[in-house]
Amino acid sequence: MRVGLRIPPCAPLGQIAELVHDAEQAGFDEVWFPDSQLLWRDVFAVAAAAAGTTTRITLGTAVTNFATRHPSVVASSARTVAEIAPGRFVLGVGVGDSAVGPVGIRQSTGAQVREGIAVVRELLAGRDVNFGGTRSWMRDPALVPIHLAASGPRNLRLAGELADGAILLSGVASAPLTAAIGRVRDGASAATRTGVQTTVSAFCRVTDDLPRDARELKPICARIAQNGGTSFLALAGVHVDVPDHLPDVYPDLVHAEDWDAAVRACDPYISDDAIATFAREFCLYGTSDEIVERLSHVHEAGADAVFLQHVGSYDLPHRLMADIAGQVLPRVCEGRFA
Repeated sequence: MRVGLRIPPCAPLGQIAELVHDAEQAGFDEVWFPDSQLLWRDVFAVAAAAAGTTTRITLGTAVTNFATRHPSVVASSARTVAEIAPGRFVLGVGVGDSAVGPVGIRQSTGAQVREGIAVVRELLAGRDVNFGGTRSWMRDPALVPIHLAASGPRNLRLAGELADGAILLSGVASAPLTAAIGRVRDGASAATRTGVQTTVSAFCRVTDDLPRDARELKPICARIAQNGGTSFLALAGVHVDVPDHLPDVYPDLVHAEDWDAAVRACDPYISDDAIATFAREFCLYGTSDEIVERLSHVHEAGADAVFLQHVGSYDLPHRLMADIAGQVLPRVCEGRFA
């Protein structure tokens, strides 16, 4: 199972490229960059810079969208990075999230995601596309795998039906993870497709004091509940009741500039016991032994890869990278999960 690292483009390009180089040297298989034009540097420029400092590691967007970027622009950007890093770039797409909210644009619908993927795939394959009566094609195309980020049942099935891979936002708890992978496979089966890859996104921290460190996850848990994930949380034994809106958290709960304030805003709705369960079951929080064991379960559930992320949008994951590289990756690479 491949192990990746999420790196928010929150620092100058040189620093990010250096960190990706260090991640490659440390043994990570993949790095993934989120796309949010007001929060971070441009995701494709970041991927291109990282490509120049690496030779092996896979680079991916997790994720860009078709709301702030026209599909033809996405296709051209993906082709450009793929030229710099042949065979090492993955185009991850989704509905928009933090890229659309701060500029007052709605997230993409399932139909818009479906259409966007189809357009990008046609252009990257060198075929012409009908743009409202104008037929056009992209010069110098390059094939790039497309992965769709999904958490709800419809988009999970859509990923299996259309995409080369699914980026699962359903956590690592056994029941919701198994259900999510099953829905991707259902979509692939219905479209008579095989070989759809599954990558699990998971918040991670190596810690010997889980109750203390789990508190930082409250905004993450609250946002999942707000986005219709209450049933998924319940499958993992996490029961919360969160209002649709919590005031004075900018730009949103998951990307709050004042994280401590966001945690305090969630305190009335998410107990310390509930968030400890969330950290233990839904996320990869615990000792290195516990994380290795949980990764074995993710692997057994059928996931092809996992990418790890720290809590924080505006600092680089130096500590997480060092902890995983030193205490977890050697055992995963040797196959010593248990």
